[in-house]
Amino acid sequence: MSEVIVLRRSTGIFDMRPILLVTGVLLTVLALFMLPPMVADLVVANDDWLVFLIATGITLFVGISLILSTRTAQVTDISTRQAFILTTSVWTVLTFFASLPFLYADLGMPPVDAFFEAMSGITTTGATVMVGLDLAPPGILLWRSILQWLGGIGIIVMGVAVLPLLSVGGMQLFRAESSDRSDKIFSRAGELASAIGLVYFALTLACGFSYWAGGMTVFDAANHAMTTVATGGFSTRDSSIAGFDSAFIEWTSVVFMLSGAIPFVLYIQALSGKPGLLWKDTQVVWFLCIVAASWAVLTADLVTTDGQAPFDALLHAAFNATAVITGTGYASTDYNLWGALPVTLFFFLMCVGGCTGSTTGGIKVFRFAVLYAIARTQVLRLIQPSGVILTTYNGRPLPDAAAISVMAFFFLFALSFSVLALALSLTGLDYLTAMSGSISALANVGPGLGAIIGPTGNYDSLPDAAKWLLSLGMLLGRLEMFTVLVLLTPAFWRR
Repeated sequence: MSEVIVLRRSTGIFDMRPILLVTGVLLTVLALFMLPPMVADLVVANDDWLVFLIATGITLFVGISLILSTRTAQVTDISTRQAFILTTSVWTVLTFFASLPFLYADLGMPPVDAFFEAMSGITTTGATVMVGLDLAPPGILLWRSILQWLGGIGIIVMGVAVLPLLSVGGMQLFRAESSDRSDKIFSRAGELASAIGLVYFALTLACGFSYWAGGMTVFDAANHAMTTVATGGFSTRDSSIAGFDSAFIEWTSVVFMLSGAIPFVLYIQALSGKPGLLWKDTQVVWFLCIVAASWAVLTADLVTTDGQAPFDALLHAAFNATAVITGTGYASTDYNLWGALPVTLFFFLMCVGGCTGSTTGGIKVFRFAVLYAIARTQVLRLIQPSGVILTTYNGRPLPDAAAISVMAFFFLFALSFSVLALALSLTGLDYLTAMSGSISALANVGPGLGAIIGPTGNYDSLPDAAKWLLSLGMLLGRLEMFTVLVLLTPAFWRR
């Protein structure tokens, strides 16, 4: 991928070959990543190694077949319609093939559970239907972590290369920044993607080494490093990070969860001699301020109402607030027991997410910053009706199209949340489970609130209909709403 993808206006003839070719390439990559879990099961003589071998064969066969049958397609010049279809279809097809090991392994998973687990992994949501993780075979545990790690790098590339071109939810703001900043460092998209991959891999290695130094086994450290940097949250233990009972490991998680929530392009710019850009970026400043404020509020509440020691309160507040804001979903304790204020705060923090161009989900901090800038401008215009007041973001005038797109995203997010919560209620879920499950899926957080899907529970006991709905919610949230919902409009399919 050494050339920049160019979007063109759709002609009358719709060509599926570029979509099938890219899907085939990604399926081939997915098949190759099934080999490490197979080896892990072979080492411990677990029979599931055969499941991974068969799943690898099926996925590889389909992927190579698609590549060979569409190898003449031009993927560097695709229409906007093709790009929308490609984005949604790739994530759906990859999830289907990623679910094969869950479906046929010795876990007894029905199809809905296998698909749910794979969707949760590849969207880096972290919601799980699996119980008994402490005794689960290593291949399946490693496969869950690999899915989240691949999903993390996938969402970074999508956030800096695809969605800005599609002008999804205000993402066109970052098309201009990519042209003015990243393209000065790397003239071709392939070089930028390679640099992001190297930074992603380096952070994963650093995180894994830190976990190992904190007392984790090599296997646990590798798994948690992949799911921490990807802000996914899958663990090798039912009790998550709490099972290691280590303050050092929890602080390590905090550091690398925050690292995964910062735009990776800014890391590249910092390494190229411009570290100041990392602290001048509007969304980074907003994100760190929100994190610090949530730490302060929760720490003060735990000290005054729960009687915890200040350092313990700070650790619990920092770890769990960071896990929720970044959408990682790790848990060190049951924060449902902390009282009304923390639970209410966590509900709203689920929506926030990290920065664009990072591995996190949620609404994304830049949209809150844009909304604030719009509101501030409106107030100033009321005070000074004759004044010329421009709405700016990151020191630049905010285009009207981007502002409208951001406001439309907020509306769609709220509408999707309402519809999904109501649909979940129809499946028999209680109010708190339906509401928190809906926001958790759309924001790709993982755990919800309450006794059923809270930080100490999971999604296993939910009805099948609720699991299918939540899988759709995870996909909607990961692909920024518009990318999926635009496919449901009749105008999209007209010639």
